[in-house]
Amino acid sequence: MDSVEKGAATSVSNPRGRPSRGRPPKLQRNSRGGQGRSVEKPPHLAALILARGGSKGIPLKNIKHLAGVPLIGWVLRAALDSGVFQSVWVSTDHDEIENVAKQFGAQVHRRSSEVSKDSSTSLDAIVEFLSYHNEVDIVGNIQATSPCLHPTDLQKVAEMIREEGYDSVFSVVRRHQFRWSEIQKGVREVTEPLNLNPAKRPRRQDWDGELYENGSFYFAKRHLIEMGYLQGGKMAYYEMRAEHSVDIDVDIDWPIAEQRVLRYGYFGKEKFKEIKLLVCSIDGCLTNGHIYVSGDQKEIISYDVKDAIGISLLKKSGIEVRLISERACSKQTLSSLKLDCKMEVNVPDKLAVVDEWRKEMGLCWKEVAYLGNEVSDEECLKKVGLSAVPADACSTAQKAVGYICKCNGGRGALREFAEHIFLLMEKVVNSCQK
Repeated sequence: MDSVEKGAATSVSNPRGRPSRGRPPKLQRNSRGGQGRSVEKPPHLAALILARGGSKGIPLKNIKHLAGVPLIGWVLRAALDSGVFQSVWVSTDHDEIENVAKQFGAQVHRRSSEVSKDSSTSLDAIVEFLSYHNEVDIVGNIQATSPCLHPTDLQKVAEMIREEGYDSVFSVVRRHQFRWSEIQKGVREVTEPLNLNPAKRPRRQDWDGELYENGSFYFAKRHLIEMGYLQGGKMAYYEMRAEHSVDIDVDIDWPIAEQRVLRYGYFGKEKFKEIKLLVCSIDGCLTNGHIYVSGDQKEIISYDVKDAIGISLLKKSGIEVRLISERACSKQTLSSLKLDCKMEVNVPDKLAVVDEWRKEMGLCWKEVAYLGNEVSDEECLKKVGLSAVPADACSTAQKAVGYICKCNGGRGALREFAEHIFLLMEKVVNSCQK
């Protein structure tokens, strides 16, 4: 379980001295049983992820794949699985981001061009959202670029707002960093310590460090937002674990972020089981889908040596690898690849065959992985414990999986999926040892 600390409450009364631009929150009541009694309706807590299409650094960064999942998908999964929000929204101005948001189960607010500029603030977009949603009493503004967020963090913050009476709660991380003043030519020629005495430098274990906002989320009640700020009233911080405090915008590049997410990210409610069987579609996964025919009408296919190595590594790890195709492939041609895998071709119902293999090995579905790329693979991809598609798979297949490879079919996708399986299996082993 995550260990966290809550900050002391701080009372702030409209620090900007501005009048409220909106209505005060209203209590809603439902009558019960005709006895003249009424009970307060719980305040509507909405998760809101801001994700405009423009990005100065990485084009469409919010839906760029990070460890096989669109970046925004990581926080949407955490928000939805937390179970504390009456609604989960994505505010965007872009069609592709809207499609990804809906694919993950979120509702979409199409923001106006007025709050989609480079100069627009998060507060501008949140205020606009609230102007269209009078039912919302509390907003949990979650940053799309914090992929290691876990549902337990959101559950505890919701409790702080609902049960402990805080008006706003924001995320922080503890850092042990000594700070020094900046040297400015003509203004300050020497630096000075800001949070330490150089003559008595503390050891890390003797110093509590300092709290810094990490930007993962800001929860605030409606009346605060309508007065123009996200932090105010009875305030508290929520301290996140350092390994979960990842901000793609600020302190980490993409490849390193992927490794951090694979190790510390949230992968869903269901716990992983150890994979015992990997089924790979032949056309478009093991191969690139191209078929060459020789002068004597013999079928010729190609595959990547990296994928053959991936199969070998899987088998050495005790994972059975089997191949499947809906096409009447030449078994003689496939056998010449010397992959030493059981295979079935000319299969009209792939799910039935995979189910038969599963039962034959005495496995549950959670112990099966599947790499597919076509509509005919959709049911298998949805059924198994771990699923993936190559980067060039059809959209139907992509929507059915938990991991989208960077590599195309026949160009290293199988090896990449194998590496992904090994990383996840390491998580399974580590969790069993705790």
